[in-house]
Amino acid sequence: MARPLKIGLIWHSDNSANLGVGALTVSNIALLQDAAARAGVEARFELFKFRDSGAPYVTGFQAIHPIDSRYLSSPRGFFTDVRRLDALFDIGGGDSFTDIYPDRRFLFILLSKVLAIAAGTPLILSPQTIGPFSRQPHRSAAAWTMGRARAVFTRDPLSLDAARALAPGARLFGAVDVAFALPFTPAPRGPGRRVGLNVSGLLYAGGYTGRNEFGLGLDYRDYTHRLIEALLARGDVRVELVKHVFAHGNSSEDDPAVARALAARYPGLVEAPDFASPSEAKSYISGLDFLVGARMHATIAAFSAGVPVVPVSYSRKFEGLFGGLGYRWLVPAKGMSTDEALAFTVDALDRRDEVAADIGAAAARVREGLETYVGFVAGLFADLARSVRSP
Repeated sequence: MARPLKIGLIWHSDNSANLGVGALTVSNIALLQDAAARAGVEARFELFKFRDSGAPYVTGFQAIHPIDSRYLSSPRGFFTDVRRLDALFDIGGGDSFTDIYPDRRFLFILLSKVLAIAAGTPLILSPQTIGPFSRQPHRSAAAWTMGRARAVFTRDPLSLDAARALAPGARLFGAVDVAFALPFTPAPRGPGRRVGLNVSGLLYAGGYTGRNEFGLGLDYRDYTHRLIEALLARGDVRVELVKHVFAHGNSSEDDPAVARALAARYPGLVEAPDFASPSEAKSYISGLDFLVGARMHATIAAFSAGVPVVPVSYSRKFEGLFGGLGYRWLVPAKGMSTDEALAFTVDALDRRDEVAADIGAAAARVREGLETYVGFVAGLFADLARSVRSP
């Protein structure tokens, strides 16, 4: 019989303060385990991770390898560890395979792929945002990498189009964000009174620089204040602040810091607990009657739990993902003023039954996207098992 497959997961995390990255990890493991069961094989996982602090909420790895420059460059480090794997699944932190971030980040993301290819280990890019790549040599390097990967999965049609334009010879597949499969425990839902507000510490601070480098068409801070005031003035809703990124000590990222400030400013608000894991957050969100969110995986949690949700976008990953599902209840990064965004959000709340119906209509597309990924991986695992079968 075949020995267990040794599967690497890179640019995932077992303890990220960003529960979105954690949601990708938990969900991807669940989907890969599903694929292994279909293939009739056992998969054992090794984690190649961001250096994050905090208690782990994902366990069971055969080995954990924190990544830094020394580990990547050492002949006895990353290259040696990856070479003995049967396959390496790279999720790129969800949206990091792009050149919009500093070059050092791009170099780390790229170098890990190049070394895996050089090691001869099958490299699969799990569903993620691809691009944009706007300059050289980033474009050529990304195209070379995708062309040599065993498979490249995008989580939205805009990324698929970008990948096709850049690497038309690559083995490309359109899928969906793996976090739609995040396990959770459904919570009871009330009669329409619990409205969640997921305020992004990053957007509330004006971005990393405080100068709106995302180019939002609305004033996010003003939108947040006015939305809270409009909700509290209704008197028929309980407004709950839902946090999803716990970047303690980093005021430009930390959702709890903003939640505390807003709770002090508006005493009528209720602050949700600090969640210990992505599944705990999704379980809580599942009990809401409506959510407005600027952290994408908080909105995916709501969507996949059937909770009417208005995502507030700051990049094309939102428009690509939700647009690919035919979902129209989104505040775009550009194209709406603050007044328009506020009116749109309040209207969606009043029409939440219609919003919920649109989520239900998109469920088939979600299932199809997940099946594209799991079906491919099941076939890959079966092939790998045959190649390692004991004599």
